Amino acid sequence: MGYFEGFDVAGFWEDSPVARDEYAEMTPPAPEVIASVEEELGGYRLPGSYVELMGVRNGGVPVRVRFPMSEPTSWAGDHLVINGIMGIGRTRPCSLGGEFGSRFWIEEWEYPDIGVYFADTPSAGHDMLALDYRACGAGGEPVVVHVDQENDFAITFAAESFEAFARGLESTAFGL
Repeated sequence: MGYFEGFDVAGFWEDSPVARDEYAEMTPPAPEVIASVEEELGGYRLPGSYVELMGVRNGGVPVRVRFPMSEPTSWAGDHLVINGIMGIGRTRPCSLGGEFGSRFWIEEWEYPDIGVYFADTPSAGHDMLALDYRACGAGGEPVVVHVDQENDFAITFAAESFEAFARGLESTAFGL
């Protein structure tokens, strides 16, 4: 498919109990699982780059968790940090169809229904990252945005694609 060319996808993921127990589905997503999760998420087609990365490891905690931002957010003036990226499935609490998956944030926390919430932050739900389909429609290529519950659900652009977001993650000093 041509995603992540020249990128170390095998070295992208951290191996930790939190990654295994909360985010990572046990197997790569089968086509029928992808289709049923997409339907459950409101018919949003997951980006090919997301599906390809989940084929290497289906969710988890990246080794690099800091993402530089050009606009300030409630998190910081120049970056944000993620806890993990949700796998495609339903067996882990923090997978797309899990107990704390994308629909949970829309239905329980009243996050705007703009697409798919795929990554959380250390704020314990007070800000999330989403694949934003407002401009492209449910079958298009979404941008990545930061959504801030504490600031009236303010939406801030983060990256032009999921692949750009994953490639843009950086190492952190002291986890921040």
